[in-house]
Amino acid sequence: MSQENSIQSSKSLTRVGKYDVVRTLGEGATSTVYLCRDTFANRDVAVKVVAQSALQDLGSGKLMQRLFTTEASLAGKLDHPHIVQIFDAAADDDHAYIVMEFVEGGTLQRFTRPDNLLGIGDVIEVVYKCARALDYASQQGVIHRDIKPANIMLKENNDVKITDFGSAAIAKAEATMIDGIGTPAYMSPEQHMNKPLNHQTDIYALGIVMFQLLTGRAPFKADNIAGLAYQVLNSNPPLPSEFRREVPLELDMIVIRALQRDTDKRYLTWAQLIDELAGMMRGSTALPKQGVFETERFNSLRKLSFFEGFADVDLWEVLRFSEWLAVAKDQVILKEGDPGDFFCILVSGEARVTRKRRLITTLKSGECLGEMACLGSPDNLRTADVIAAQAVRMIKIPVSAYRKATDSCRVRFEHAFLRVLVERLMQANTRLSMV
Repeated sequence: MSQENSIQSSKSLTRVGKYDVVRTLGEGATSTVYLCRDTFANRDVAVKVVAQSALQDLGSGKLMQRLFTTEASLAGKLDHPHIVQIFDAAADDDHAYIVMEFVEGGTLQRFTRPDNLLGIGDVIEVVYKCARALDYASQQGVIHRDIKPANIMLKENNDVKITDFGSAAIAKAEATMIDGIGTPAYMSPEQHMNKPLNHQTDIYALGIVMFQLLTGRAPFKADNIAGLAYQVLNSNPPLPSEFRREVPLELDMIVIRALQRDTDKRYLTWAQLIDELAGMMRGSTALPKQGVFETERFNSLRKLSFFEGFADVDLWEVLRFSEWLAVAKDQVILKEGDPGDFFCILVSGEARVTRKRRLITTLKSGECLGEMACLGSPDNLRTADVIAAQAVRMIKIPVSAYRKATDSCRVRFEHAFLRVLVERLMQANTRLSMV
């Protein structure tokens, strides 16, 4: 059976493994993606079916097998809110298939046209979330190597999901990281030259995506791959603001640094890029969209000592069920005798803890207050006043929301609370020893 006929016959599939086929989501030359129902887990999933004829093709079969094996090997290994989760993978006589999280919405591809661009603030948020996801992947020893708008899903509220890790390079895997895999328009200079790759190749590709999202065009254009490679290796990219005036200079500089040919001049780490994107948002009123503030808030929490043990997925969850508050100097935050139905974590500023008007301690950014509301009985009352010693930013977490959080998130909180209690006991012992 020819490859084309194999793919066509797969259209009539009603079941793939244990998954019931609902409808076709997309078709390619060698694979078809179906919306399926996992009746065991009671959820919808996306199942990518690769025809065996494609895997056995004399010309491209080995590459197809490797791409399939690479993506399948990541099942259950990348757990991040902005990476499409791979649940399962299998192969039988007719098909090889990968079962993934189903993501509603389209890809970023539709926002790379000059007549359909995202707001600048939205671009920053999207790129920020992608950078955090790719940073996480690189920490797991995974380099994507094929970052492009078509491999980035965008849901409502700028919720990003990176997909298609078939081209990924995995640390300690047998597959070499020097093999020319990638989409030419997004390939880094080192990919074009078949040099060894690291996470900086994904930084470069994300820089291309950022340029496209801002301008609706690619930084380099050519009629063929050779001409494109020549430009990438010999020409400097233009500034995004040359094609879209409202792009601020700071964002121009971020894009250009991400696109540096010399890896020593490019961002050396994901953290550098992440910090600069978040830094743009602090105090800015010129870049619209609520989502940008979410990005800045995430970065603020990530830097706090209280959350140092939290995974990204847990921290995004905290953002969803917490409330951000600004408290003026001398305003009461917690009052002695009030019900303990919430606790807070200081993001910035200082607060005084007093009992019967006597100063007990001073709390600074990264410290929590009112946590006994979680650790004690539901009818606990506050045993002290907490007053803002200066202007304060903080998050407020209702106990009811905390108790509905995922097990993973609550475990992170419990570890953080335990660390806080130990530190406070040590401080109390030190004070007693000085009496």
